Amino acid sequence: MHQLPQDPPGTAAGRAPGGRNGLDGQGLVFITPRGRPLDPTNLTRRFRRLLHKARLRTIRFHDLRHSTATLLLEQGDDLVVIKELLGHAHISVAAGVHAHVRLRLQRQAIDTLGAALSPTGDDPDAPSAAAVVR
Repeated sequence: MHQLPQDPPGTAAGRAPGGRNGLDGQGLVFITPRGRPLDPTNLTRRFRRLLHKARLRTIRFHDLRHSTATLLLEQGDDLVVIKELLGHAHISVAAGVHAHVRLRLQRQAIDTLGAALSPTGDDPDAPSAAAVVR
């Protein structure tokens, strides 16, 4: 990892002169050791090499965004916060892309509610608590 330079006097922490975010002051996060933009092909090649070395299955680099959102949703983080982290313009984008996770979490919530409403859970003749999840 490259060490970040100190903020020049008069600039806000985390922003380079001109107000651009990024490690290089131009809004770029992935740069070469010389500070130039990292070619996407090289990023993909390095990422695949890292996965292979760690004996992990091959995924696209972009899939890390989906994994991040899924893990955050499953931990109960707010969809608005996840939308902002991923840089989606509208919450509907984040909600649509990760609808499968939300449905699973809704089913788990209904099961939890059913267990809470069940007196003991041992009575097979007791009516089950159920709801339709759409």
